[in-house]
Amino acid sequence: MNILLLGSGGREHALAWKLAQSRLLAGDGDRLFAAPGNPGIADHAECVTLDAGDHDAVVSFCRDNSIGLVVIGPEAPLVDGLADSLRTADIPVFGPSKQAAQLEGSKGFTKDLCERAGIPTARYMRATSLEDAWGALKMFDAPFVLKADGLAAGKGVVIVATREEAQEAVRDMFDGRFGSAGAEVVVEEFLEGEEASFFALTDGKTIVPFGTAQDHKRVGEGDTGPNTGGMGAYSPAPVLDEKLRGRAMAEIVEPTVATMASEGMAYSGVLYAGLMLTEAGPKLIEYNCRFGDPECQVLMMRLESDLGEAMLACAQGRLHDYGQPQFSDSTALTVVMAAHGYPDAPEKGGAITLAPDGAGGVTVFHAGTARGEDGSLVSAGGRVLNVTATGANVTQAQKAAYAAVDRIEFPTGFCRRDIGWREVERERA
Repeated sequence: MNILLLGSGGREHALAWKLAQSRLLAGDGDRLFAAPGNPGIADHAECVTLDAGDHDAVVSFCRDNSIGLVVIGPEAPLVDGLADSLRTADIPVFGPSKQAAQLEGSKGFTKDLCERAGIPTARYMRATSLEDAWGALKMFDAPFVLKADGLAAGKGVVIVATREEAQEAVRDMFDGRFGSAGAEVVVEEFLEGEEASFFALTDGKTIVPFGTAQDHKRVGEGDTGPNTGGMGAYSPAPVLDEKLRGRAMAEIVEPTVATMASEGMAYSGVLYAGLMLTEAGPKLIEYNCRFGDPECQVLMMRLESDLGEAMLACAQGRLHDYGQPQFSDSTALTVVMAAHGYPDAPEKGGAITLAPDGAGGVTVFHAGTARGEDGSLVSAGGRVLNVTATGANVTQAQKAAYAAVDRIEFPTGFCRRDIGWREVERERA
């Protein structure tokens, strides 16, 4: 079978790395394409130029190249409805429809769905104007959680300590800080607890859990500074024990999938639930309609089942035949190496020299790299590399990952040195 993977980041490199191991690509002539891909993805797939925003071009490419499965990595093409165009053309696709992708595309949509379905989440109010937002703020106590309603590359959430800061933040949002994503703002109750990520695969009927992770959104050590797309992650998340995973499925994921199906918006693909583990139990912070980045990298490092077969089963509506995915008992941890200036104004073009691959179970996924005119590897984005290692626990995986980081020459890059710190402290206790 030929497979097309859409995307160019670290998540997509991890997916390409795992898809390349699939039995679906074991036959003579089977090919994995990636569009647009990156230098790391090129080690596993044939990178092609293809605009995911041009649905007709994607469909034509699939027909011309006998594509049997399309995997859509990032959220923007899903929110744009690319999966619908592919399904209309009878091309199997892993990823939700435009309607279903509203779970990520609109935070207000998700909050309203939670209210209808009785899903535990923070109290909220939606605001479509600055005056509405200022009025909503009066209904909440500090600290204040403010969210741009639409897609903002993982950076549309602002948490502030005072009402004055909150008023200034919503003014910035409606003035275009997050572009069109901030045309509507959701004001939320602040939830106390520890965050964790829960993943599930579904074809709209059958649901199977697909691992847990914890990530670090803040740019600075000790989880300080502005939010980013993610500076590192590890999997599994021990704080999500068996009891809490069961509650997350029963109280959050299952009613979401059931409600979506009952309302004519059946969800197919991966459902990524960002959870707050409160004293009252897990509550939904937000949904993503694709794998997290960099959570995908640590999930793929631990996955022992065939990823391609799981995705195809979702796409064809037969996930009940797939069974339960199998993961290694080991821990995987990834450290994001970012370009100086990230997340505001990352410096591009910095030279990168990687150490030899394969030492100590370490894999370096490319997130924002390119080839210079002389063929050398250079930075081409904010988050540039995901240095990913495994170990018996978080402490060992962290040690292996940072040893690999220290073997990489990237003078214009930086990373946090404390990824996994909470769990390392618990393991020491």
